[in-house]
Amino acid sequence: MNATIDISNVILKTERLTLRPWGPDDLDDFYEYASVEGVGQMAGWLPHKDIEKSREILGLFIAGKKTFAIEYEGKVIGSLGIEEYDETELPAYQEKTGRELGYVLSKAYWGRGLMPEAVNAVIRYAFETLKLDFLVCGHFTDNERSKRVQEKCGFRHLKLIKYETQYGVVKDCWLSVLERNKS
Repeated sequence: MNATIDISNVILKTERLTLRPWGPDDLDDFYEYASVEGVGQMAGWLPHKDIEKSREILGLFIAGKKTFAIEYEGKVIGSLGIEEYDETELPAYQEKTGRELGYVLSKAYWGRGLMPEAVNAVIRYAFETLKLDFLVCGHFTDNERSKRVQEKCGFRHLKLIKYETQYGVVKDCWLSVLERNKS
């Protein structure tokens, strides 16, 4: 079952990153990476055509209290959400509490190991602080970068599903899971 999440007062620090709640002052950084071709499509959404679209989504991030801004050297370069997962896809987990991770990183910062660093920080928070039993994460079959992030963070493929993107295309998506070690 989906756990209740509120990260509005949570700040996570890693060696290079700060994961924190979004704020109104993050709009320009958000639009800068969300408007780049090839970034959003890897997560199922189209590039933002104007800053008003970014302002709308930023408002949802702030109100939702479940999405971290990923800050590197004083600049927001991505997002990492602790989303609700589709409970109908995982009936075997109905007695356990969990959530789904979703993430996006600015194209300018790909290939530096920043996203595994951010995901591992959220995994620790989810398992050690929130005491979730499991986390789910998905990646499109053609998204090698997200696949590698999930592998590096210990997720294992569970099942192949069909996922309809926000722009109406149905894609194959690997749904992967990571369970909390209870020892």
